[in-house]
Amino acid sequence: MVILDKYKPGSHSINHSLLWEYDIDNFDWHNSKSLVVQRVIELGEPEDYYAAFDLYDGIEGFREIIKTLPYLSDIDINFVCLFFNLKREELRCCTRRQSNQKHWNF
Repeated sequence: MVILDKYKPGSHSINHSLLWEYDIDNFDWHNSKSLVVQRVIELGEPEDYYAAFDLYDGIEGFREIIKTLPYLSDIDINFVCLFFNLKREELRCCTRRQSNQKHWNF
């Protein structure tokens, strides 16, 4: 668990390219925490994780936000379960998933 073991609280910053479509100067980091955490999981480097930990009350705060995310890919679900010691049943994105339904089922 290299990401978690090397984390030391400090002055880390999230790579602004993760949020390329937003005006970072006026970005509301608190109200957009789900978006930020999802982008960090999907595209982030270790430095981005550390910055998100700093922003959102450490590793435990980050874990709590992960649990509320409405969508993660299967690969990202497996990653967060492994690295953050979560169970699939704890993740909103897994409990809300619907079975694949065909459109216009004739």
